[in-house]
Amino acid sequence: MHDNSLSRRRFLQRALLLSGGATLFGHLPLWAASAQTTAFGAGARDRFDLTIGASTVPIAGQSPTALTINGTVPGPLLRFREGQPVTLNVSNALAEDTSLHWHGLILPTDMDGVPGLSFDGIGPNSQYRYHFDVRQSGTYWYHSHSGLQEQSGVYGPIIIDPAGDDPVQYDREFIVLLSDWTFEDPDRMFANLKVADDYYNPNRPTGNLTSMWSRMRMSPTDIADVSGLGYTYLLNGLDSAANWSGIFNAGERVRLRFINGSAMSFFNVRIPELEMTVVQADGQNIEPVVVDEFQIGTAETYDVVVTPAERAYTIMAESADRSGYVRGTLAPQAGMTAAVPSLREPPTLSMRDMGMSHGGHSGHRMPPLEHHHPAGPGVANLSEMAMSRLDEAGIGLEQVPHRALRYSQLRSLDRNKDTRKPGRRLEIHLTGNMHRYMWSFDGLKFSEVEGPILFRYGERLRLTLVNDTMMAHPIHLHGMFVELVNGNGDFNPRKHTVVVKPAERLQVDVTADAPGHWAFHCHLLFHMKAGMMHSVRVSDEVLT
Repeated sequence: MHDNSLSRRRFLQRALLLSGGATLFGHLPLWAASAQTTAFGAGARDRFDLTIGASTVPIAGQSPTALTINGTVPGPLLRFREGQPVTLNVSNALAEDTSLHWHGLILPTDMDGVPGLSFDGIGPNSQYRYHFDVRQSGTYWYHSHSGLQEQSGVYGPIIIDPAGDDPVQYDREFIVLLSDWTFEDPDRMFANLKVADDYYNPNRPTGNLTSMWSRMRMSPTDIADVSGLGYTYLLNGLDSAANWSGIFNAGERVRLRFINGSAMSFFNVRIPELEMTVVQADGQNIEPVVVDEFQIGTAETYDVVVTPAERAYTIMAESADRSGYVRGTLAPQAGMTAAVPSLREPPTLSMRDMGMSHGGHSGHRMPPLEHHHPAGPGVANLSEMAMSRLDEAGIGLEQVPHRALRYSQLRSLDRNKDTRKPGRRLEIHLTGNMHRYMWSFDGLKFSEVEGPILFRYGERLRLTLVNDTMMAHPIHLHGMFVELVNGNGDFNPRKHTVVVKPAERLQVDVTADAPGHWAFHCHLLFHMKAGMMHSVRVSDEVLT
């Protein structure tokens, strides 16, 4: 039996250093309040004061001690305006170092917020002033980049209003921030996964595929490392019973800014009987795509516009492994609800996820990939034949009887600024051993790499990401957007995080226009902690 009780001792070790020891009972930030009818109070600002501390918060009927920003989980909305400078004064009221990273924002390297790479971190009872010019618009988020603090509550939303006219037309907007909360100590969760990779996976493999999956050192049910057994899924800090709701007038164009601020979870999102028009991906405007469902990987954002009628609708965010969900409601009046769909049957990984497209009989006829990484205990799940999977909606959405978003449908609304052909190509393999819970790039954990990947300032590169594992990985490069190579040429979509499916070979182009030292990692928090991280240095030094 799993011990899912809250480990208060460790949280209490993160003692408050704030004078007065202020705590929070029952409050959410304004933007996350349920039954709201308007946008989020004041508009864009150029200064914010943020304090990271420990507070008691109500979550799913309990009162755990969480790590909070200004006393709330999630943290306050940061609303900026493109083209304006912003100052963020961050105070640390914990007994340990902390940090804040502005996910997807283009800024100087010393403002990026990654301890050990871009700055030293924020020590206990210390402050750090972030100051930078805002160079973009769209929906983003922020979170701690220290230890497992993000899992404990240190995250929040960012909206950047465009300097000019917004190409997205809407009458009302809501943030929909999805996350995963655990009542366990996150460090204990990580230790449990190191002991037994299926600790939070109650399903077991069956049938004739068992021996084959055993040879791959994985189970076909390993969609997520941590399932609903270990997580309570939240929408704007509320569980399904609390039922966050947004109030609209019938016929309005409602913009929903979806943010996956979870530590470890993918979500499949749908609003039954209400189609969604996707207008932004990772804060970047795209040609509108009408869908009924989309999968959102950890750290991604999608903006959609809906036009609801005079009735209530359920926002259904189902974990990709279908072990749990969180719901919210859109309604013309407070208190109205809609039917909540039942969880669908759990998906399983297929032969295609092993790099074999026809029942395991076609993959071996094709020349295998060259693996440019060492074999060893940290490298086990090598796909037999990686392939392009841009035209697939994501695990669990292969057979849905409606329109599900695919990466191949994303097309930038505007031509990309740099249309040069890549002058250099790099191939990077995503590697791991699920049974030992070891994750890496090119077979090496971050602690084992000899130095950063070098980009020459101003050069144009093509990165090929080859997933040699049977799990999807959301890969995030700090400091620069990448352009997903999906057949749209100069209009390839720009993203800060790309999901690389099992046995997938995915390509992105990047212009190395941000001098400095940048993190490059899987955004599944426990994967990054296990070693699935590297760094990139952009400079004028000669490459050898």
